Amino acid sequence: MSSIIPRRRLLKSAGALASAGILFKPHGKGIAFPAGDHRPRALALIGDRYHNADYIQVALNRLFRELNLPIDYTINYDQISARLLTSYRLFVVLRDGMIGPHGYLEPNDYEYSHALENSRDWPKEQFEPWITEEQGAAIKDFVEAGGALYALHNSSHISLSSKDYREVMGGAYIDHPPLHPFRVSVVNNEHPITRGVEDFMVNDEQHFVTYDKDSKYILMRSENIDGLTDIYEGKDLGARAIAGWAYDFGKGRVVFTAVGHTLHALWQPEYFKLQKNAVRWLLRME
Repeated sequence: MSSIIPRRRLLKSAGALASAGILFKPHGKGIAFPAGDHRPRALALIGDRYHNADYIQVALNRLFRELNLPIDYTINYDQISARLLTSYRLFVVLRDGMIGPHGYLEPNDYEYSHALENSRDWPKEQFEPWITEEQGAAIKDFVEAGGALYALHNSSHISLSSKDYREVMGGAYIDHPPLHPFRVSVVNNEHPITRGVEDFMVNDEQHFVTYDKDSKYILMRSENIDGLTDIYEGKDLGARAIAGWAYDFGKGRVVFTAVGHTLHALWQPEYFKLQKNAVRWLLRME
């Protein structure tokens, strides 16, 4: 995959996608790019039932504006394809792997929803995965050919429904306890992504994931310093979890970082610094 996309082709592709309603632009004033500019462009798939696309877009707008890089957004998971990814160098994902084709009982309120589900006269929610085999293969091929994947927060959940996505992303979601403060510690200070990043505290969902790759690629771990643990299907997962990794995949690169349920978590100063480092490393700007 060529590292430089002709601007005429990029504009033509982006225009066609926008006219089809696949992409939406950032709120507020965008970043101006002169004719002939070849800065790498990112596409972000964002938003699900529990993660409003607005806060994710606000967070990523700031990140990419400070990096002086263009980014497009989509909430249309069903439009992710090899053809769509062709116009981009970086694919950012912050959404889970499920959809509710028949609607939801109540947005982002577990207890209220569960109470309704337990009511004899109320229908139960039904969920199903959105990713297809073709989409999983398209994402894998995109990275293998030289593209980059930045998987954030709950995007590890997609791995439960796609072997190809899991192979490139590197792991899969297990569970998370409710929002609480926990510490994120850097375990590899030599990597360009974590260089200069200090350990930090954050109030967020502490995600527990299965990690499939070599342990040498792990960058961060999270820990509940109060000793609170997460119980999943009767098993105590403990107080510590893998919180981030990075590696080369084919000709491309992959990063996963687990923090990201809220705007203030995404903007935690040390974590925000790490995100900027991650994008630079993914795009070989370091």
